Amino acid sequence: MDAKWITRGQMYRYFLRQVVVGDHLRLARASLGEAQAKAGVPPGRWMGRGLGDLGLRAGAIVTEHELRQLFGEGRHPHGDRLIAEALAAGKTPAIAARAGKLGRAVEVTGADLVFRAQPTIQLLWALGEEETRRVIEAAHERAIEATLVWIEDHAATIRVGAQGRYPTRPVHGLAFARFRHYESRAGTPLLHDHVLVSLRGLRPDGKWGAVHSTTLLENVVAASSLYNELVMAEVCEALGVASEPRTVSAGRRPVMEIGGVPYELIGWMSQRGREIDLCRQELEHEYVTAVDEDGNLKFAPVVSEQARTKLNRIAARKTRPPKPEAHSLTQLRADWKASAKEFLGEAADLVDSLLERARAAAAAIRARVAETLDIALTALGVSAMVFVMSSNGLFHRRHLLAETRRFLALVQRGRRREPGLDETIVDTAIAAHCLDITEPKTTRGLLADYRLYTTHWAHPDPARSRRRVPAAAPDADHRPPAGLTAPNVPAPPGKPGEWDIPRDAPVLPVELGEWDIPRVPLRYDRAVIASTALTRQLRAARGAGRTRYYEGVVAHQQAAMPEQLLPFPTVDADAQESEGESANYMERLRALRKARSGTDVQDLTAEQISSIQTRIEEMKRRGEALRERYEPRPEAPAPRLVLEDQERGQHPGQPGPGHGGASR
Repeated sequence: MDAKWITRGQMYRYFLRQVVVGDHLRLARASLGEAQAKAGVPPGRWMGRGLGDLGLRAGAIVTEHELRQLFGEGRHPHGDRLIAEALAAGKTPAIAARAGKLGRAVEVTGADLVFRAQPTIQLLWALGEEETRRVIEAAHERAIEATLVWIEDHAATIRVGAQGRYPTRPVHGLAFARFRHYESRAGTPLLHDHVLVSLRGLRPDGKWGAVHSTTLLENVVAASSLYNELVMAEVCEALGVASEPRTVSAGRRPVMEIGGVPYELIGWMSQRGREIDLCRQELEHEYVTAVDEDGNLKFAPVVSEQARTKLNRIAARKTRPPKPEAHSLTQLRADWKASAKEFLGEAADLVDSLLERARAAAAAIRARVAETLDIALTALGVSAMVFVMSSNGLFHRRHLLAETRRFLALVQRGRRREPGLDETIVDTAIAAHCLDITEPKTTRGLLADYRLYTTHWAHPDPARSRRRVPAAAPDADHRPPAGLTAPNVPAPPGKPGEWDIPRDAPVLPVELGEWDIPRVPLRYDRAVIASTALTRQLRAARGAGRTRYYEGVVAHQQAAMPEQLLPFPTVDADAQESEGESANYMERLRALRKARSGTDVQDLTAEQISSIQTRIEEMKRRGEALRERYEPRPEAPAPRLVLEDQERGQHPGQPGPGHGGASR
């Protein structure tokens, strides 16, 4: 699921002229209904639980005037009528003008969320029978509705109170405008919906407020994983098929697809993707080989995931063609079926039997994959995956939630799950395997969704792992690390780390898309190893004691995690024995705390109780030593809890969220 902001001015005009009419060019004087009918797309529909506050109705057609008022100006969709009624009631012009406003004017008025199903679902929708098409569209709509409900309940936040220090949810939800598209810019099947989210909500005090756009953006990945899981389950249950993982790129996450659908057809409908990939590879080659006047690399010697994502967006814009000539959906489906048969050649008969093949494969998949799910094993596996995939071993609840939904989609194989199962797994993972190391400096950091976690077994001393690395000197050379050079450029002599690439270094001629581009190693393979090893260790250690289990956890985690995230050197055998004794004494201490009478602790002698007290004093001394070791130096005062807006008050030149005319 993609997300873009809708702002006043040119960005809103782009949505009004292209997105709401199927990405076809809309003539200046054509009405919205005429442009949509000419483009062959249905009219937009209103969705959401907050429509009643705006005088709108779910399922009603979205008019151009309502779009312009709500998203183009950030006002009430019927603001003109409300102002006229206020004036007729004898209100002054100034008071009447407030009736058409939705709180304070902001620059960002909405967000565009794009929901698209997996490629094999697209193939069944485009090449299947008419009944199959209707079933898939209904499943697609149900998945969107459930995802939007989750966004309203968990991702939509309005800041209220003095200076907006207290977050709250919109009391009645949000308003959404949904617009459906049928094809990609290459003319291939692509069922997807653009959902325009109004970032205005009603606060508990009855006033209108702006939805915090940053919070919404942070939860897009979790919402996307929820939609992908739900749409696959809805389609599989309705059509009697099952899903299976498909590896698109080595070292990356597999994509859940409907089993039995030939993957060759995905290549037929991925013409646009191939164009973007070829252009991105060319940009990546320029990225790792570009040098400045002194012969040093201008960017980086390898392509990171962040750089790859940005280059992919640039490639998409550079290769973006205009939409083909508009046709009705019936004509499009006929053309797609003929094109797919021509693409398959001798195997063209497969196009007419896609659903039958998928149902036959589903029987084998369902017989092979069990329906039961072990919450404890899943929580452990998800914790390991998120820890290894994160850049520094630190993560939030939303990261666990997104990974849990991906895991459920993998193991359920198209079955519906119990509502709230993902939240239960995340709660179990946090309680059993995660350590809260939050150091809140603002009221936002006190919220449950912004608690910072790491794993119990990975960071025995979180304070040490969170220390910032000093920034490099301004005149430091930005050169490739040892072992990495630009492609087809020989490494110069010298000590490791000294990579002065000559300006006239030869570059071997290659064809487009054939460069050997160095990339940052992906973490997914290591994450899978860690998750699998830990869950197997837990399965084998059940009944063998908790101590043995965590020893196995640490050993497997060291073998699977990136080097920079390895735990610190372990202590010697004597120290380990002492730690074991401390754990034993702590168990006895808990028994003392739970005891309600003297008869509950008769098995502890006076000597043992004295030993427990000695251990407690020893643990206090260790805690004081750690505190002194890591407490801030005098020149760096200890962080204090401040409010975001109070902190900005000390720096009036730095506007924050909700100030300066923007809502993010």
